[in-house]
Amino acid sequence: MIAPKYPPAARTIAAHDDRPVQASRAASKIAELAGAVRPLSRRSAQIEANRARLIEEWSAAHGGSAPSVDLLHQIDRRAWAVARPNKPPDLDEASWESRVRDEIAAIDPDLVTARAPTVVAATDPHALDLDLLAAAAIVDADERSASSGGRFSTFDIRAGATRALSRTGIVAPRDQLDVVIVEITTRAAKAVYRLVAEVPPAHVKAYMATETVRARVRLAGHLDVLARAGRSLLPDELHWFAANEDISTLDASQSVAASAIAGTDGLVTVTGPAGTGKTTMLRVAFAALGAQRRHMLVVAPTRKAASVASREVGAAASSIHALLGDHGYRWGADEAGAMVRTRLRVGELDPRTGATYGGPAQYVLRSRDRIVVDEAGMVDLQTANVLVDLAIEQGVGLAFVGDTHQALPVGHSGAMGSAIRHANAAVELDTVHRFRDPEYAALTLRLRDTSDREHALAVAGELAERGHVEQVDHHDAARERMIDAYFEWHARGKRVTLVSGTNAEADAINDAIQQRRVDHGELNPGVLAWGMGEQRILVGDTVQTRRNDRLTGVENRAQWIVRAIRDDFVHLVSVGDSGELRRVSAEYAREHLQLAYASTVHGVQGETADASVVGPDVDAAGLYVGLTRGRVHNSAIVVAGTDAAARECLAESMRRGTPELTMQDAVRAAQAKMRLAARARDVAAMATGPIVGAPNAGRGIGM
Repeated sequence: MIAPKYPPAARTIAAHDDRPVQASRAASKIAELAGAVRPLSRRSAQIEANRARLIEEWSAAHGGSAPSVDLLHQIDRRAWAVARPNKPPDLDEASWESRVRDEIAAIDPDLVTARAPTVVAATDPHALDLDLLAAAAIVDADERSASSGGRFSTFDIRAGATRALSRTGIVAPRDQLDVVIVEITTRAAKAVYRLVAEVPPAHVKAYMATETVRARVRLAGHLDVLARAGRSLLPDELHWFAANEDISTLDASQSVAASAIAGTDGLVTVTGPAGTGKTTMLRVAFAALGAQRRHMLVVAPTRKAASVASREVGAAASSIHALLGDHGYRWGADEAGAMVRTRLRVGELDPRTGATYGGPAQYVLRSRDRIVVDEAGMVDLQTANVLVDLAIEQGVGLAFVGDTHQALPVGHSGAMGSAIRHANAAVELDTVHRFRDPEYAALTLRLRDTSDREHALAVAGELAERGHVEQVDHHDAARERMIDAYFEWHARGKRVTLVSGTNAEADAINDAIQQRRVDHGELNPGVLAWGMGEQRILVGDTVQTRRNDRLTGVENRAQWIVRAIRDDFVHLVSVGDSGELRRVSAEYAREHLQLAYASTVHGVQGETADASVVGPDVDAAGLYVGLTRGRVHNSAIVVAGTDAAARECLAESMRRGTPELTMQDAVRAAQAKMRLAARARDVAAMATGPIVGAPNAGRGIGM
């Protein structure tokens, strides 16, 4: 929150509170308001999304120039007005204010309690380290740019500068703060890599953090070193080495993939669309490696995925970070907030544990072993760089197994795509085994390649014709349809995944399903625990653990049913066939347990259910993953008034968030945005006359 650094706002807060406002420097949130975040965050997120969209639309329509402060005030009012909770037309302002205060008091009575004033002292802006704040602004823009291939705009840099400044706790007049923000933004813009020749308009994402550029280039070079020539096993050799496996069940592409992984090439990639039998193939490769007295270690971006691989393949498995940690790698952050890594030498003191580091203990690697990276499309650039370095050092081969069309990493994507281009053997599994309907299986493969608008429309039309699209008139109806879908499949004793576009929407669906189950008498609200963000957890709820915990054996994103609730513990049972039982503390539940009837794409990646329903506003990965989770039924809900509009909306989702896997992809995307901005500027010039002067990248955005 920026209020504490703006004197009028700071004075207003201070005048109603006898305690200093406690602002978290890490999260820039006022601690006293933390309890109100969950009830109010959904509306706040909606307003911020409206504001960002309106600014982008205005800038695009005016040649990329930044809106003035007066225009921003108008945009702010519109952002608040769009989809505002209905205010009764006959209610006077005093009554409306009273109603709102009552709602806030119901969340926390202390929030409306009058307090004595607190003196707030101004801060000298000249005491700030502007270079450090510029570096922090770049880190902020870079971290938020994963969905756009690492690209960000001057607006993004300025927003990062504003957030970095707010964390200093500075209090100064608005005009002084604007000057400081401009200077931070200017310094940051000079320190990043520009993807296009000319200076871009302020709204065009045509910059990239220098460290991200270096990570892409460095990974390509290290993959070249890793890709030492070897060969795949011959078909007869695969049968000989994996004699105890039923190889006749493999299709041709699975056999080729297993032979490559069990061979001696330094770098292998296997691209596996959803349902193509990657696990079956890996079991055969594991057997063939074992017969050669070579070890296979399966690693994955999460412990959850690693555990599934270990259980289904039979090989030793680990999260990538556990493997790297065992080999001495440690992560931290510098003063600007950028992630930095170090590596312990044998005999050095481990600052994390206080013990002397004695070298790898759990995951010892030997020359000619094979590390298989499962869910490799979710591995970020920085992690991939370290993993490849380790493989080169240890003389082991790497096999990336995954899909660039499914959920992307939380950090920067491109590792899997770069590995495919440098691999000695790059195999694509081409036969889908998951779905009962072979025609739908073929359709899901076409769903992967929808970068061309006409092709996307054709796929959308086929999905609609086959009954995989449900059309509704508005977003509230879409939410209700997803809730109804849960109860329809739940009543049949079947499992359904619900994929939403945002965490806020998933929370709303989760709360609604839980309440309806309470109303139906399925859940007892009298016995409860508290989950993340004050979320109510009841016996029988479907939940998700959101942090790995070695002591209790739970993993991030693993799904469970609440089996029992005691004073100090919550008892869980796995939603899968394994029936695993776990017990987490009430403290863990408050921090890391949440409802999971619905989830974003990252929550359902790797899951398989009887049915899957995808809500509106998802990107290409969300749509593809969502439409490939259900064995029996898969559908997408689209908000549109006509069939043609529904197809357009679905095609737009297929093309939204398409990953930019290489520097060339990023440059082409930035150039395309520049051409769009130029056309918009030409249209604006014809309508209103020429725009005088270049857009001012450092002015215009206020909080």
